[in-house]
Amino acid sequence: MSESLTAAELQKKHGIEDAQEFNGTPLAAVSPAPANGHLDTGSQEAFPSLAPSPVSQSANKPAGSAWGSSAGPRIRPAVTKQIMFSDSFILSSSDIATAGRDGKPISLGQVMKQVMVQHKVKIEASTNQKSRQTTFFLKAEYQKDLDKAKRSLLALLSPVSLCFEHAKNYPKRCTHTHERYGLCLPVLSIVSLVLQAPVSTIPSLVGAKGANLIRVREQTGVRIDIPRRDTLPAVNGNAQAMLKETIAERRSSSTQRVRDIPAHILPFLIPLRASFMAADGNDVQLVLNKDTGEIAVTGEHDAVGRVAEKIRSAMAYFTGEVSQLKLTLPKRQHRLLTGSGADEVMAKSKCAVLIPKPEEASEEIVVWGKQGELAGGVQAVMEKANSAYIHEFPLPGPIATSRQLLTYITRVDFAQTLSDANPGVSVYTPPLSAMDKATVLNVDMVGDKPAVDAAVSQFSALIGKLIGATKDVQIDWLVQPIINSHKNAEKIKAFHEVHNVLVFFPPESAELSSVLLVYDPTSPSASPSPVDKAKSLEDVEQDLLKLARDAADVKTETITVEKKWHEAVIGRGGTTLNAIIGEDKTLSIKFGAEVSDASTEDVIRVRGIRGDVDRAVKAILKIVEDAKNDEIESSYSTEFAIDKEFVGRIVGAGGAGVNKIRDLLGVKIDFADDVDDKEKEVSKKKKAVHAKSRVTIVGRKENVEEAKRRITNTADRLADETSEVLKIPHKYHAGLIGPSGKEPLKPDEVLVKGGKKGVANAKSELADAVEFEKESNHEIKFTVPSRAVARILGKSGATINEIKDRTGVQIDVDRVIDDKETNITVRGTKTAIADAKEAILEISDQVGEETTDSLNIESRFHRTIIGAGGQGLKELIIRCGGPTDSKTQAGLVRFPRQGEPSDEVRLRGEPKLVAKLKAELETTVAALRDRVVLAVEVPAAQHRTLIGRGGQHLNELQNRTGAQVQFPGSRSYHPIGEAANASDLEGVDPADIVKVVGPRAACLKAVEELKTQIKPPAPEAVTGTMTVPLKYHHAVTQQGNLFRTLRFMGTQTELSRMPSKPAVPPHPQAGPTEARIDDADDAAGHPEVQWQVVPNYQDAEEGEAEWTFKARDQESLDKALKLTQDAIEHAETMSHVGFLTLPDRSSFPRIVGGKGSNVARLRNETGADITVSREDTTITIIGSESAIEAAKEAILKTATNNRPRGRRDA
Repeated sequence: MSESLTAAELQKKHGIEDAQEFNGTPLAAVSPAPANGHLDTGSQEAFPSLAPSPVSQSANKPAGSAWGSSAGPRIRPAVTKQIMFSDSFILSSSDIATAGRDGKPISLGQVMKQVMVQHKVKIEASTNQKSRQTTFFLKAEYQKDLDKAKRSLLALLSPVSLCFEHAKNYPKRCTHTHERYGLCLPVLSIVSLVLQAPVSTIPSLVGAKGANLIRVREQTGVRIDIPRRDTLPAVNGNAQAMLKETIAERRSSSTQRVRDIPAHILPFLIPLRASFMAADGNDVQLVLNKDTGEIAVTGEHDAVGRVAEKIRSAMAYFTGEVSQLKLTLPKRQHRLLTGSGADEVMAKSKCAVLIPKPEEASEEIVVWGKQGELAGGVQAVMEKANSAYIHEFPLPGPIATSRQLLTYITRVDFAQTLSDANPGVSVYTPPLSAMDKATVLNVDMVGDKPAVDAAVSQFSALIGKLIGATKDVQIDWLVQPIINSHKNAEKIKAFHEVHNVLVFFPPESAELSSVLLVYDPTSPSASPSPVDKAKSLEDVEQDLLKLARDAADVKTETITVEKKWHEAVIGRGGTTLNAIIGEDKTLSIKFGAEVSDASTEDVIRVRGIRGDVDRAVKAILKIVEDAKNDEIESSYSTEFAIDKEFVGRIVGAGGAGVNKIRDLLGVKIDFADDVDDKEKEVSKKKKAVHAKSRVTIVGRKENVEEAKRRITNTADRLADETSEVLKIPHKYHAGLIGPSGKEPLKPDEVLVKGGKKGVANAKSELADAVEFEKESNHEIKFTVPSRAVARILGKSGATINEIKDRTGVQIDVDRVIDDKETNITVRGTKTAIADAKEAILEISDQVGEETTDSLNIESRFHRTIIGAGGQGLKELIIRCGGPTDSKTQAGLVRFPRQGEPSDEVRLRGEPKLVAKLKAELETTVAALRDRVVLAVEVPAAQHRTLIGRGGQHLNELQNRTGAQVQFPGSRSYHPIGEAANASDLEGVDPADIVKVVGPRAACLKAVEELKTQIKPPAPEAVTGTMTVPLKYHHAVTQQGNLFRTLRFMGTQTELSRMPSKPAVPPHPQAGPTEARIDDADDAAGHPEVQWQVVPNYQDAEEGEAEWTFKARDQESLDKALKLTQDAIEHAETMSHVGFLTLPDRSSFPRIVGGKGSNVARLRNETGADITVSREDTTITIIGSESAIEAAKEAILKTATNNRPRGRRDA
């Protein structure tokens, strides 16, 4: 269908929001000039907009925005209808343009429709084919509109731009002279220039609301067209110089990015920032992005180029100068080598250190630096890595349990809590990205050892409470937002209040279907019993699954759609996809590669509520079908009318409401009045007619219909609003309003506001309610024994509220004035009052003659008698023959509240039951008073074994003996008091004292059983020491082989100091005069072999380390000392280091041999230490000068003699 474009649409089409241009022709040339000869660009009538604008005064009535605050009265006074004005003119076919101002073809019908819409006129055209002339007939209600329409029509149909005088006098030749630029444009010769301008300068050329273009037009009198981004701007006239000046200003500032900087080069460039900027002063700015390895240089164009070139030169220099050295450090020490730690290493040694990502399992770090600075870099890295104590705490259990623990610790931010409780300790948890790949999850704690040990103890206590206290519940992630909504907030909160269980939903963006349940370990009411934890978790799991079942029926459907049609389903900026998903957003739609389990990208997966999935699939298939038939061009248009009074509220403040619909659905929405702003006069006998506004929506059909539905729904809702005031006596307001209602307008008025139907229904219901109140406004008063009031009210008012809900009455219970009777007032209908009174009296009759009693029980026994969650007290009442209902049990036994100094426990109820309760309590307290606390010495190293996994062994011991066993560190260890036999254990380490509490016989039995389970201590080790020079350390340890041999012999070794320098001197660089192999024959046989010899220990680290040996017996110690002494003597003979470089690594397998057999044989034969590099072609040989020569010859012989033979010719 044909499309008519308004001025606003043309502006948006060219990327200019508020440029003052009309149909491609400057306003100075197509709109009538005001009386003073200047164009009023602030006129609301000439330039309509969505937002309200100041009212401009003109000769006629002021014009205002149809939807702004100046819209005028909703119902206009009647005016007399005016007569119609008409005009006509004739144009030849050669004078009618066949293309619009933007160069696109345009039909005569499109031009006529556009003029009729803009100027509220009727236009008819008749063409004579013989004379090739077209006659135009114009009709309008006002002469002003007729003149405007004629000028606009002539301007649009003319092949060239016409001034107002030219259009008015057409087809006569115009001789009109303009004040600014002389003769009329059609008389002057027209010159067109095309000015090349970067896309980035277009906003500066246009200016704010087109200010720059308007200024150039007024000063030069030319038209400037800003085309689409894929074309060039065209300039007519002599405005080229002014635009070039603007472009030059924008080009004077530029930005260059130095990209792809290697990670090991970036640390060397950062310290050079000042030198990069020194030559150019403050003309440039540098911005670093470490994640992408990019440096952005911004500033003056030439200076930016120089600085960027300096950075690239420095990058090339360091790339060729630095080399790497790899070290292996425990993963926990890597944390000390990042951020400021890496900066300290760079500042101290001029070397960079790179560590693997936290989620990677590798423990290898790489030190980068110049060849002569690598040794210092390694030393700086080792010092920094050992500068703090690090404790690595592995999370227990299978990996699934470890993930649950980590999720809880992360969600409650326990790492920060632990750091705050232990100043100086930093706690690091694994990143959540590593949870899926890691097999073990560790929590690292860094700081001083005493503080870290305290944090570890606190963390261990938390983990102990969390064992068996976590559980994953599988709930579809689409259902989770429904469950975790405000509607279910109280239910989820009740999970913690009733079951002590916390519920953690994963982030909605993660799309995970696992919900974590945690039995809160920090709650004061938490039970240590694994059975209670499991039951609470299971109860909450069942409740959550029930909520999930009630929430929705989730369905997943995968449909086959070619990838090329996916963009049509998504729409521009996701607008079509938003329309399919809808406002509730209960659907998940994945395309192609996003469908992880798909074998092809020609699929779309829709997941969500069953009904929504079926609707979305149907819509997607329809869109794809339309796309295949080329029917999805965004040219579908619809028009409809709404009341003008609602336009302002639909558009919203500053266009916020309508812009939201435009952005969400990608459609164009225009509002226009069906009648002129001038008021129409109608017959005085008729009522005023409501003005209408026409709404035009253009875009994709589905989006247009959705936008129309939303606008019409809003208009219908606004039209349905009404209000009425009812006269209702004030005495009935309380019953009608309820406890949370608002005060009415006047003592006897109630305001009802809303939709017409809703107001009518509410009015009817209120009238019925008033009659009901009149009938139900009865009241009686009666008395009940004061002793029955507590039973009538129930716990927290549960019983009285139940009666209210069942009967529908209001009940007021007066405060107890005396000990005998209490007044109760009941209001409601006669029948409801009778039912409520009967229920209250029935409860009162159940409460027979009561008695009260009390006994003193020490406060330290209260918690034990009450039990977890009051279970102990409930069981005690049942044993005495009391009621099983918890509501009825309330008030029978009352303990002092927490914080009260009294030890008095009060009993109230039937005399027989009170006597039994008192006797039972006295028996229980006697048993508790007989309880003793005994201590037994158990080595702390054996505590974990005696407790068992999950406390299994400890629970079995307690069940067998009937006593409770408390190990150091448990929550109840200190509150149970001092042990009766504490004097027998004076001098024993407190960490080795285990307390046993309970009846004396049970405690003695438990102590004896614990003593039988204690393992005897291991025999004391024999120790010895030896001093080893640091320069011989690497040669003596033989890459750790010595320590492994000593451990096999049953000897442990501790070193007081570790060397910081590498094992061997650095490999010297071959100079131009350096000899290869001295022997000429050897050189001829090995033309690419290099042999370099340097003295060993020449730059070795000075000093000594004391080695401490701990052996099982003296014999093992003597063997260890002798073996170490022999190694030191052998190290003294290793005076030289040889570097043998081969042309390639092809002979290395033969040199090494199976499982290193050849290297081992050569070591035994020559006495030299041979190391074959895994990274290059160099073999390092350490030993005496004769030994390394013999080893070199043997290696070359092996590499030469064992080469594979070539094929023998026949």
